Amino acid sequence: MRHLHKGVSFAIGLAVLGASLAACGGGSSGTSGDGRIELSIGTFTEFGYEDLIPEYERLHPNIKITHHKTGEGGPYHQNLITKLAAGNGLEDVVAVEEGHFSDIIDKSSKFNDLTEIGPKDVTADRWLNWKYEAGKDKDGRLIGYGTDIGPLALCYRKDLLQAAGLPSDPEGVKSLFATWESYFAAGDQYVARTGGKAWFDASSQLYNSMVNQLETGYLDRNDNLTIETNPGIKAAWDRITGAIQRGQSAKLIAFGNEWKTGFQQGSFATTVCPSWMLGVVEENAGPGNAGKWAVTDAFPNGGGNWGGSYLTVPKQSQHPKEAAEFAAWLTAPEQQLKAFQARGNFPSQTQALSSPQLLQQTEPYFGDTKIGQLYSEQARKVTRAQYKGPGDGQIQENVTSPALQAVEQGTPPDQAWRQVVDEAKKIVK
Repeated sequence: MRHLHKGVSFAIGLAVLGASLAACGGGSSGTSGDGRIELSIGTFTEFGYEDLIPEYERLHPNIKITHHKTGEGGPYHQNLITKLAAGNGLEDVVAVEEGHFSDIIDKSSKFNDLTEIGPKDVTADRWLNWKYEAGKDKDGRLIGYGTDIGPLALCYRKDLLQAAGLPSDPEGVKSLFATWESYFAAGDQYVARTGGKAWFDASSQLYNSMVNQLETGYLDRNDNLTIETNPGIKAAWDRITGAIQRGQSAKLIAFGNEWKTGFQQGSFATTVCPSWMLGVVEENAGPGNAGKWAVTDAFPNGGGNWGGSYLTVPKQSQHPKEAAEFAAWLTAPEQQLKAFQARGNFPSQTQALSSPQLLQQTEPYFGDTKIGQLYSEQARKVTRAQYKGPGDGQIQENVTSPALQAVEQGTPPDQAWRQVVDEAKKIVK
């Protein structure tokens, strides 16, 4: 998932959920009237490529590039699936968000293997291992070059924790956020000491983070539904619904209007913070809360990732080799650092993560915390990529999230869980 936050050097803004804008037009490739090879690229929201594309054209005078940019990610990916089925209309280079990458895995034969058509000097060690591995299909074919990532941390209100008698500095809170047990135990203390104020904003944010940390998610590598056989999924459900029943949830819908207002009003004390969320926090909390919000390089049970994308080359392209070279250039560490400076997209390339340009990046709104260094360390805590089979995103967005909202409104957790299992089975038949 990807966001743009205007006017903030690092952060990226409002959420791409519930999108309704029409997707951009299809791509075409061939040769221009002046003999240049024509390439097209399709992206959604903000990738930071506006200055990079002209730079590539200057470096490659034989290439002409058309950029099709869509404002929202939902319709973009729906349109992508439609064009894949039709066999035409896709750009030469197509961006795919990691949450939707599972939807093209079973259609990976329609994409080029980048290890076959891409530059031979582009090797796996360019990326964090888990990011590179997640760009492969079940047969081990590299379908996508990794762009950005969303390493996880926790954001919290320092003043609210301090008022509740809890540690409030970034080092002190690490013990609170070390494990899910310690996190929810701290939540119980917070609720008790504040007369029932909410510890976290939205249950689905935490639940999805817990599930994503499991070795196996909703589907195994054979695309079998694991929701009844994977004990970790039910354990996470029991843990989050128990916290809801103990009053820890603010019962807000993530990225909804009340959720946005909640940042200003101090309606909750903690929220899951992938790197791109910092801009969302600042945008919604406003200048009046500058310095009250903090972020720490701790996340329960070690870490995780939420967000990021890949660049693919569909077999529809008339110039797959040139398209792969362009995608490889865009995902080189030098270019990803430029995209980071332009739009705050946190790079997935190992050289970029060690760059002083990134490590020295600070964020004044969060007390001049060295954001680049913090999220680089969080990114390295992720050791593997959980397999995401077809339907995984639908289960997360259309099944478990509404079910958790129902629990927050009074539905018994066991009843809601039975609905989750039934609805998941309808998606994965």
